[in-house]
Amino acid sequence: MLELGRGGALGARELGEIEVLARAVDVQARGADRAEEVPVVGSEGREAQADEDSQAPARGGRGNLQRPRAHPRQAELAVAAADRLQGCRRCGGEDQRRSKRKKNDAAQASQGSRETVNSPAVADFAGKRGLVLGVANKRSIAWAIAKRLADGGAQLAFTYQGERIEAGVRELCGTVDSPLVTVCDVRSDDDIERVVAEAGEIFGGELDLLVHSVAFAAAEDLEGRFTDTPRDRFWMALDVSAYSLVAAARAAEPLMEAAGGGSILTMTYLGGVRAVPHYNVMGVAKAALEASVRYLAADLGPDGVRVNAISAGPVRTLAAAGIAGFKGMYRGFAEVAPLRANISPEDVGKTALYLASDLSSAVTGETLYVDGGFNIVGVPTGD
Repeated sequence: MLELGRGGALGARELGEIEVLARAVDVQARGADRAEEVPVVGSEGREAQADEDSQAPARGGRGNLQRPRAHPRQAELAVAAADRLQGCRRCGGEDQRRSKRKKNDAAQASQGSRETVNSPAVADFAGKRGLVLGVANKRSIAWAIAKRLADGGAQLAFTYQGERIEAGVRELCGTVDSPLVTVCDVRSDDDIERVVAEAGEIFGGELDLLVHSVAFAAAEDLEGRFTDTPRDRFWMALDVSAYSLVAAARAAEPLMEAAGGGSILTMTYLGGVRAVPHYNVMGVAKAALEASVRYLAADLGPDGVRVNAISAGPVRTLAAAGIAGFKGMYRGFAEVAPLRANISPEDVGKTALYLASDLSSAVTGETLYVDGGFNIVGVPTGD
């Protein structure tokens, strides 16, 4: 006999057995009402009862035998099983409806998330204040980043290097209503501290963003062999390209702490981790810059200040023009990069927008590649 454990879950096979048993007992019970009772020959004269195998005739009887009646306990179990089967079917239907409701709710939540991500508020930099180091002209990566931030509502101060580019930089900065455009020699700690202090005065003693897009190496050291780099020009490249970030971050730290945190961005290149022809001492300087990003992130993190680097693919800028063989490098890049395309300053600007925003609130000490996947490729096949 199939017995039901209290609270036990029923499988498909068990449900089938219960249903068959319920039908059989129901048929037996209806037939028992019409059956003749015949005494079974025996010394005790007891009435015959159907055993668990009700298809077998009672032993000891002769002549016409009665149709076996349903065992009372068997009928009771069958009724209980049928009730439970019906309840399970109802539960199953309710489970299906509940599952459908959950799927609908999930779909609505997902749609709501997409609408939130696509909303303009995600790129809202209204009320944010930033300092941008390194704009040279409209093709500069620093300008592409600054334009994105300004379009999002950020107020930005700018620096430039030397009188030769001053007029062009001031004209650009005027298009985003910059409250401060000033010269800065990043090899001087005093000059960096002055610039940051001036920005602090304009922005109420607080600073949310710092964009560092400054690098330099002598033109003669960007051709030929790295081994031939003289000591003085080696240190100049590292001073301008790497240490300037350290000095600027140190000066900006109090203002960012006053603002409740901030984001510092710098620009690097694959030559900092691989030996790129003619990149030479600049590659060593970028390696130092990327290491500085990690150490600055560790130091400034407790103040809520994040420090990250963007490693862009070859971009046609004023600085890139000084690298020997850059044109060939630029042409070959799109043939090798998985996305089969060159990188534009706007591509870098969009990534900077992410790193400068709260969308990257848990990202620090990272170097994020914006190079169409070039950095993941092993040996180019030329296909």
